[in-house]
Amino acid sequence: MMAEAGAGGPRLAELLALGRRLWEELEASTEPSSGAPAVQDKVRQGLDALQRAAAMVAQLELFSENEELEEIASADLKFMLLPALLGALTLKQVDLSRRREHLESAREHFLSFLKLCRNYGLGSFQLPPGTAAEEAAGSPSDPRDPSQPNLVAMAMSRTAKIERYKQKKELENKLASMSSSVESGTADEDQIREFYILQIQKWIGTSLEEIESIDQELVILRSRDAARQAPAGPRGPSRPARTPLKPFILTRDAAQARVFGAGYPGLPTMTVDDWYEQRRKQGIVFSLLLSGKPISQQGFGEPGSPPCPSLPAGASDEELQKQQQETEEEEDDEEALQKARDWDDWKDTHPRGYGNRHNMG
Repeated sequence: MMAEAGAGGPRLAELLALGRRLWEELEASTEPSSGAPAVQDKVRQGLDALQRAAAMVAQLELFSENEELEEIASADLKFMLLPALLGALTLKQVDLSRRREHLESAREHFLSFLKLCRNYGLGSFQLPPGTAAEEAAGSPSDPRDPSQPNLVAMAMSRTAKIERYKQKKELENKLASMSSSVESGTADEDQIREFYILQIQKWIGTSLEEIESIDQELVILRSRDAARQAPAGPRGPSRPARTPLKPFILTRDAAQARVFGAGYPGLPTMTVDDWYEQRRKQGIVFSLLLSGKPISQQGFGEPGSPPCPSLPAGASDEELQKQQQETEEEEDDEEALQKARDWDDWKDTHPRGYGNRHNMG
C-alpha cells in the first residue's frame, strides 16, 4: 500500500493538504457572511482539491474491506479523512436553491467516512439510524409501548453527546501537544501513526454531530417542500350576489298595518302572513325560532316585542292594502284591534324617543 501511495507521488498529499488548509482558513475566517465571494471561492477550490484526491485514492485502492488497521501504512492513514473533509466543505456552500442537495451530499460523505472507520475498528460508535448498514444488521424492534423507546433513545443520545464532547476535548489537547513534532518531522513512526489515528477519532465525533444536525434540517426542508407541492383544497361555489334590501314595517295583522302605516312616513307595511306567503312563492324557506310559536304569532310590532326586521317589500302598496282589507274582513280580531287602539293612544301621549336616556335624545 505504501508503494501504491508513493506511485501517486506527492500530488495526492498536496491535494489533501490544500483542501485541509482551505477548510481551516474557512473555519477561522472573520468574514461577516459565509456567502461572500472570497469565502465561496475558497469553498470551491477546497472541494475541487479534495474530490481529485478522493478519486486518486479510489483508483489506488488504498483502503479495502479485507484488511486490518495494522496493514495500513502510517503515512496513508491521513487519507481516511478525505470523506469527512468533503462533507465539511460541502456544508459551507450557501446556494439556497440547492440546500437540500448539499445536505444530502454532505451526509453521504460523513456516512462514508464513518463506515470506513467502523470497518477498521476505529472508535466505538453506532451508525446513525436509518442507514443501510444498520438496516442490514436487522436490529429487532422493541415490543413495548412505542413511546418508551423514544424516551430511552433521547436519554442515550444525551449521554452520547456528553461523552463525545469530553472525548473531543481530550483529543484536541493531545493533538495540540503532538502537532509541533509531527509537522516539524521530528516525530517517529509510532507518534505519527498515533497522531493520525487521534485525528480520525476526532472527526468521528464531528461527523456524528453533523449528521444529526443535517437530519434535523432535512426534516424541515422536506416538510416545506411537501407543503409547497400540496394541491390547494377545493373551494366551494361562490355565493350569488344579493340584491339590496329595502326596509318595510312588519306587523302582526292588517289592523296594526293600518295603524302603524302613519307612524313611520315613507315605509310600506305588510302583515306577517302576507310577508311569509310572498317568501314561500319565491321559494325561500325561513325558520324563525324566536319563541317556538308559529310565525304569525311572534308578536312583531307590539310594545316590548322583538324589533321588527327590515325586509324587502315584494308587492306594491295598492296590492298590500287590498290584501289587508280582505284579511280584515275575513278575520275580525277584536283583541288585536283593541291592542292597536291602545298602542295608538299610548303614542299620542308619549312623544317619539320617550324613555331614551342612553343617547340623551
